[in-house]
Amino acid sequence: MNQDSLLKLLQAVAAGAQTPQRAAQQLEHLACQDLGYAHVDHHRSLRKGFPEVIYGEGKSAEQIAGIMQCMSSQENLILATRVDSGKAREVQARLPDTQYHPDARMLVWSSASPASRGRGTILVIAAGTSDLPVAMEAVITAQAMGNRVEKVIDVGVAGIHRLFRHREMLERASVLIVVAGMEGALPSVVAGMVSRPVIAVPTSIGYGVSLGGLTALFAMLNSCSSNVAVVNIDNGFGAGYVAAMINRA
Repeated sequence: MNQDSLLKLLQAVAAGAQTPQRAAQQLEHLACQDLGYAHVDHHRSLRKGFPEVIYGEGKSAEQIAGIMQCMSSQENLILATRVDSGKAREVQARLPDTQYHPDARMLVWSSASPASRGRGTILVIAAGTSDLPVAMEAVITAQAMGNRVEKVIDVGVAGIHRLFRHREMLERASVLIVVAGMEGALPSVVAGMVSRPVIAVPTSIGYGVSLGGLTALFAMLNSCSSNVAVVNIDNGFGAGYVAAMINRA
């Protein structure tokens, strides 16, 4: 339950349009609801300003759908990350209004368009096309949290001139998310060009000694650009979430 829905419920009781008993029933599971395989945190919207997000990997389609159905009674927006196309089809059969974004591997259910909450534009930059799934996870997350988002794809350091074509977008953005695998150099380059926070996202893309993204992670943690912060390997969702919080501050 979010702040708006709680206020509407209390106002309805105060106006006599809702009985206290009925309101109490709606608030019965305000803290959390036990489904047996999950404790759904209905209180998170009130506590943090955004609902619990479902991590789909390792969960069955039935579990994902069950959690989403439970949340839909109290939330206007639900996100599920790391959902493959097979699970997505099963979830959509039970919740037909759910959108699937295959490039981000995300499910999005909403009863209304997200309210605009960002003060500027979040720019998501991907070093290579292979980094696109992680980059799109950041894009969809930031958009769902009410932000204007732009993206630039395939501008890695192997052809750095491609990045400079988009310099105006870089300078216009209020927060930048830079996604890169291989040697992970792109966030340092971007951060050296702008006076805004840069969230670096290492990906597991790369050969041999990329070590599943560790090489990119270490490079980003060792960035000489002081406006770089780093999230975990392949964590596009985390980058999008933090960027959204920065953009509304």
